[in-house]
Amino acid sequence: MSNRLFSEFDTVSAKQWKQKIQFDLKGADYNDTLVWKTNEDILVKPFYHADDLKDQPEASNVEASTWKICQSIFVADAEKSNKKAFGAIERGAESIKFIISSETISINELIKNINPEITPLYFELQYLSETFIKQLATIPFNTGIHIHTDIIGNLARSGNWYQNLKDDFSKFKTIVTHTKSFSIDVSLYQNAGATILQQLAYALAHANEYLNYFENNKEIFPTLKVTFNVSVGTNYFFEIAKLRALRILWDILATAYNVNPNCFIQATPTKRNKTLYDYNTNMLRTTTECMSAILGGANSIYNLPYDAIYHKNNEFGERIARNQLLVLKHESYFDMVKNPSDGAYYIESLTNQLTEKALNLFKNIEKNGGFLKQLKDGTIQRKIKESLVKEETQFHAKEEILLGTNKHPNTEDKMKQALELYPFVKTNKRKTWIAPIIEKRLAEQIEQERLKNES
Repeated sequence: MSNRLFSEFDTVSAKQWKQKIQFDLKGADYNDTLVWKTNEDILVKPFYHADDLKDQPEASNVEASTWKICQSIFVADAEKSNKKAFGAIERGAESIKFIISSETISINELIKNINPEITPLYFELQYLSETFIKQLATIPFNTGIHIHTDIIGNLARSGNWYQNLKDDFSKFKTIVTHTKSFSIDVSLYQNAGATILQQLAYALAHANEYLNYFENNKEIFPTLKVTFNVSVGTNYFFEIAKLRALRILWDILATAYNVNPNCFIQATPTKRNKTLYDYNTNMLRTTTECMSAILGGANSIYNLPYDAIYHKNNEFGERIARNQLLVLKHESYFDMVKNPSDGAYYIESLTNQLTEKALNLFKNIEKNGGFLKQLKDGTIQRKIKESLVKEETQFHAKEEILLGTNKHPNTEDKMKQALELYPFVKTNKRKTWIAPIIEKRLAEQIEQERLKNES
């Protein structure tokens, strides 16, 4: 568009806009009325302006036009899972994530007649096995195969190593040297109640533990591929900024180690705000969360079925979840623009603030011994719990709203007979090396009370 069109108008500064708003408030205080503070201690203003940016923002390396629809499949039987994967691909899935719990699963049977070069395959193993990795190496089409290996993520989630620190890191080294990749489970922190700021800083500190470990094996750094598995919450613009900030933070850390600065982001909607009652609202939540993931630049998106917290895997729920992504991609054209969030003053400002604050928190973690030490000391768990409690307090005070749960609930809704899965935190006591980080949904206490009172 020609600049001559705008030359007829005088420029208006951010200060002038603020003065105009203050005048229209007729005596009410601008900051008290229109500015609010988030749990990340970020002040959100009613408008954003070019003056809010120190420098002209550079074009990001986000490619929001290339994201792929992913289907997640838990593998108990290789043949059945192979058929399920084929069905998902025929119905629109563009990549498959296999979650495998046993070394006895036949990989050749599992991926039979699937070409990973056309349909990328992601493997999340619930065990640590060098043998499995070597088995994958024998597959002719292995360029589209990605292994998600994260021993610290397993420790944080379960409270224990697979075997012990030394054995886990020894096997981890063999696997990463072979695959030139590892992954970071950021979703655990989000689903356990961590703020966006904590998620970013912990993701960076988590990754830094691995890079520190490989300092004496630097030959893998230039080709190293890192995957961040991220959960996306419902704070629409903040979640867009979160993914953008994550890429910037990884670029900063990777550059310091001379590692490949590009990362792969696999995103899925959070479980934190999903509800048992009025469960159809979960579809509205997952839709906006997937939109944030796309605009934030996620490479692969697996949508959470609306009934995932209380139903076993079922074709209907998975089809609806997949169709939500198909509508976004093929009917809403969310694959037409490479970097749609670039240049938006609000998103650029949020990205810059989150990056700066997360980097400072990361430096503080490193100054105090690093991520593993703070996990062992319980510092990370304590900080996440503090955030969890704060958010729960806001939820019960109705400052944080879940429609259909703490606002406008349908009192006639009955769910006791529909439960196929236990939808609450399980409290099985066991001995652990560290206190595990526990995922917990916001609505659990209210839902337990409602279930108890169902006739």
